[in-house]
Amino acid sequence: MDTRFVGIAELVEAPSVAVVVDVMRAFTVAAWAFAQGAEKIVLAESLDDALTLKARHPDWVALKDGPPAPGFDLVNSPGLLRSVALGGRTVVQKTTAGTVGALAVKEASLVLCAGFVVAEATARLLRTRGSDSVTFVVTGEEGRADEDLACAQYIARRATEAATDAAGFLRRAAESRAAAELANGVRQGVHADDVALCLELDRFPFAMAATLEDSLMVLRPRMMPSPAGQG
Repeated sequence: MDTRFVGIAELVEAPSVAVVVDVMRAFTVAAWAFAQGAEKIVLAESLDDALTLKARHPDWVALKDGPPAPGFDLVNSPGLLRSVALGGRTVVQKTTAGTVGALAVKEASLVLCAGFVVAEATARLLRTRGSDSVTFVVTGEEGRADEDLACAQYIARRATEAATDAAGFLRRAAESRAAAELANGVRQGVHADDVALCLELDRFPFAMAATLEDSLMVLRPRMMPSPAGQG
């Protein structure tokens, strides 16, 4: 499998298969939203678009980065989201990097959104599909976020090698700038458990695939059962 690791700004054309990685915290939050019962997540282009969708669909749940804001129901924190019941709800998500990365590759034939919490399921979907070429979009810090690059490299390795030790990749993420900012209160809208929750390897048994539905980029879970004799 031929792999490329690029920042959002380096995307010059839509790849065939894209894995968009945002560990801290967009796609960890998305996975938790599905675990809490959300049916789908609409990835919004902007905060104004998120509010417009919320106004059009008052039963939808709007979620953003940073501190709470009028019109938004939740913030982009897995620690805060894990106590919220979302059974059957639609979530509208707008974040600084993760949602931007997914929208940048919306024309790809397959778009997966990932973090460590869905790493194995994502790798398994790539193995099942047998993709010759995969572009990993490292969303944070203009493509230099080590937590995202570490996760992308781990998933790429897992997609081709069954025995891959995650410890070194998780250590890089734990020592990243984003982890330090979350732990030290530099970012707003943060729960004390956010870093630990973002580093929970394979917490959930599904991958997350985004597709265009009526001009909206919609993320849905895709269950990936363990192979016979595993897990």
